Amino acid sequence: MTDAIDLAERAGDRDPRVGLRAVSALRRLLEQLESVQVRSARAQGWSWQEIAAELGVSRQAVHKKHGRK
Repeated sequence: MTDAIDLAERAGDRDPRVGLRAVSALRRLLEQLESVQVRSARAQGWSWQEIAAELGVSRQAVHKKHGRK
């Protein structure tokens, strides 16, 4: 958790190079976390529609992104 907090702090750095690198790392972390949670939801029997509703996206979008994994 401290790594995520550190990245969030660095995302606000005055040096754009530091800030942009932190934003990029946060984006990768977020994608990993989303994948973990979608797999968990599917393993528990959630439908693509239920997952999509929680993520605020369409069923098609979430299925396209995570359906093949």
